[in-house]
Amino acid sequence: MPDFPPPPTLVPMTQIRCEVGALVSLGAAPTGERRYVPLGGGTARGPELNGTLVEGGIDWQVARSDGVLEIAAHYVIRTDDGALVEVKSDGLRHGPAEVMQQLARGEAVPRDAYFFRTLIRFTTGALPWLHLNKVMAIAVGQREARTVLLDVYRLG
Repeated sequence: MPDFPPPPTLVPMTQIRCEVGALVSLGAAPTGERRYVPLGGGTARGPELNGTLVEGGIDWQVARSDGVLEIAAHYVIRTDDGALVEVKSDGLRHGPAEVMQQLARGEAVPRDAYFFRTLIRFTTGALPWLHLNKVMAIAVGQREARTVLLDVYRLG
């Protein structure tokens, strides 16, 4: 068996709180139900990234027949110094059927009752934030009735 080096460290980066709109379904597609959720305002607060979410982002989703929700969110953070940072967040959400039904109804569910993870990449041309173009991050998510909460960790 090969020797693996220790895994990269996860460095706390920011906590994103995003307001979400009503789900819009495009109907059944070859890979599952295609749908989207409009993203409203929100905040990013943490040791490495602080700002507000620019209203108008979209969370594209595919609800697969195996109960997994594929997530592809795309939005912008305006940093506290006014810079704009594009965020692309791709991930999965799944769990026991009864837990997923509770989430769909907007009920409060503990974050450890289901899997909600995304991989995040950033893009910006703002000079003080150019280092974000080289960052890969992992987020642990929690879905609330009208809000998504993401704890974002930079891969160190």
